[in-house]
Amino acid sequence: MPAGAIVWPRAPPLPKDYLFLSYSLLACRKTNQKSGAGQLCSAQGGRVGRLIRIVFDTARTHLLNKFFYYVYNILSVPVNSQGEAIMEKPSAKPKCPNFSSGPCAKRPGWTVDALKNALVGRSHRSKEGKARLQEVSDRMKKVLNLPADYRIGVVAGSDTGAVELAMWTMLGPRPVDIFGWESFGKGWMTDAKKYLKLPQVNEYKADYGQLPDLKKANPANDIIFTWNGTTSGVKVPNLDWLPKNHEGIVICDATSGVFAMEMDFTKLDVVTFSWQKVLGGEAAHGVIILSPKAVKRMEEQNPRITWPVPKIFRLVDEKKLLPGELEYNTVNTPSMLCVEDAIDALKWAENLGGSPALVKRSNANLAAFEGWVAKSNWIDFLAASKEIRSNTSVCFKIKADWFLKLSDEDKTKAAKKITSMLDKEGVAYDINSYGKAPAGIRVWCGATVESSDIEALTPWLDWAYEAVAKEYSKETVK
Repeated sequence: MPAGAIVWPRAPPLPKDYLFLSYSLLACRKTNQKSGAGQLCSAQGGRVGRLIRIVFDTARTHLLNKFFYYVYNILSVPVNSQGEAIMEKPSAKPKCPNFSSGPCAKRPGWTVDALKNALVGRSHRSKEGKARLQEVSDRMKKVLNLPADYRIGVVAGSDTGAVELAMWTMLGPRPVDIFGWESFGKGWMTDAKKYLKLPQVNEYKADYGQLPDLKKANPANDIIFTWNGTTSGVKVPNLDWLPKNHEGIVICDATSGVFAMEMDFTKLDVVTFSWQKVLGGEAAHGVIILSPKAVKRMEEQNPRITWPVPKIFRLVDEKKLLPGELEYNTVNTPSMLCVEDAIDALKWAENLGGSPALVKRSNANLAAFEGWVAKSNWIDFLAASKEIRSNTSVCFKIKADWFLKLSDEDKTKAAKKITSMLDKEGVAYDINSYGKAPAGIRVWCGATVESSDIEALTPWLDWAYEAVAKEYSKETVK
């Protein structure tokens, strides 16, 4: 059998009732030809004869149709050179082929009409502009069920800008524990050591698919971690490792986790994300959530900062931490089209039932993938265990022997051949694994994705994989 061939079960024998009907009709025909019924059947004007002939011909036609349909289905199953059945191209496609991990699929039913009330051509500092920004802040706070005294606001630079805003304006007074197990988490380590040049940075790393020992976090230190590794498909399962009364501040990059995973915000001082992930919003804008403790740290640390701070990070100098200011008064100019789009997504989330409903949808999508993986002989999750498996940015590894024997460069090429086939078919866009991650497949299954689209996608993944596996098996034979 070629590597990865999907073998379908052999066709069963013809049902006994069809064989019985065949024998009965033949016997009936012979009997009728020698009887009065046969003569009556052949009579041109006999009503009974015509009725018998109609019944006989109808039964015979039905039997033959069934028989030839059955034979056709056996003969039309494609086989490989060893005579083993292989998979045909699926017919049903996902209704929405957008499985990118950012920007992510729009909410179900979204059209540009959702933007018809956008405040285009108007200032974000106008009365109406501030009202729109206040609305998006209020709706985010409501859907996430944030503590009443937490602040929330829109900032520049997407989630990356929001995280770096917190780092540039808060770090310094205490040692910092940073946990990284994928590209972006490890990027915060680089910022802390190379650019901020902090004297005491404790790095806790893990390879893709793994999670570092979070219990090593010192509650007396400042702590930075990513809730969900978008590039590795590994999430933090809970915050049991983090005491509620920690002394330092906790900065959480939650961009592909918030709205899709249960989070205890009371243990977090800074939470960052962007609309482009679970809400299916647009890129470029970040959101920062601040606890009272974080606001105090930012205000106290501001006069002590020794490194250059970009203007877009200066919430204190720009007086954005005054009561109510952060929620409707941004440092730089936001896109009111993007704000309107975020409001639309939040309304959709509210109608579903808020954050719990979004979490439920994401979990259902992951469950659809889990059922498929359990039956597959070629693919598995990159995450080492179910407990840390992401329910948004699902990362897969190819476990087939032929693939594992390839060089890293050839693994990347083979994986891209699979994803390129699906892109060409209009089945799935942007599902390559992240450039710095192990070669494989990454599919977004956050709340805006329908489970039916996940179920429609998996046969296509099998089909594309088998085609690529067959190609590589031929090269091996050569």
